Amino acid sequence: MKTFYRTILGVVIPAVAVASYLAYDRAMAPFTPPTLADYPIQGIDVSHHQGAIDWQALARQPKVRFAIMKATEGGDHRDKRFAENWKAAKDAGIVRGAYHFFTFCRPGREQARNLIKTVPVETDALPIAIDLEFTGNCGKVPTSDELSAEIGAFFAELNGAYPGKPIFYLNQQFFEQYFKGNEARFPDHHLWLRSIAQEPHQNDCRDWSIWQFADNGTLDGIHGPVDLNALCPSETGLAHLFPVLTAN
Repeated sequence: MKTFYRTILGVVIPAVAVASYLAYDRAMAPFTPPTLADYPIQGIDVSHHQGAIDWQALARQPKVRFAIMKATEGGDHRDKRFAENWKAAKDAGIVRGAYHFFTFCRPGREQARNLIKTVPVETDALPIAIDLEFTGNCGKVPTSDELSAEIGAFFAELNGAYPGKPIFYLNQQFFEQYFKGNEARFPDHHLWLRSIAQEPHQNDCRDWSIWQFADNGTLDGIHGPVDLNALCPSETGLAHLFPVLTAN
């Protein structure tokens, strides 16, 4: 009977975590997307779910200055379109970044080795990003100690292979559950904040560096919806990657 109860709890607790994550994520009313006047450097994040992408068409649109693309997940999964997207985005002149979906059910060192085998080290790319979320993850809900330990192991294995401090993708609920008041337990990082219901406070980019403001964007070159993002206007740590656009 104890085994039965443990099995039920193992299913219910992760389900509740995901449900609360989604409810929090969409709790606010829709808002007006950021303009290029207020947020001049905007971009997208993609994976194989976007299918074949016309990167040249994307590059002609002012709202696609950068693209953060899925490279790896867990200890052995590699996005099947990463290599293609990585090369084609560079050929189109779009600033690129790679992200790793961090699973809570594999050791951090294994996951880092998967990333190292997949993502080239290039000085003109955004720092490595880590996607930290419950949605789409395994059934485990880690404690704060477990999460910080495995993320620490992940970066210990990377051993500074990629330039710049990493980017952590979180929503506000995940931040408050694991990071708020505990930032010192994690590597120094840029924050990529998911907030599709309201505009986050800028606070001179001390609170966040990249804002994911939509998950249903439409752009020429991509069939179907795509995530949309904006760089904090006063973010100086990443701005050097973006050449100043000259007016026509």
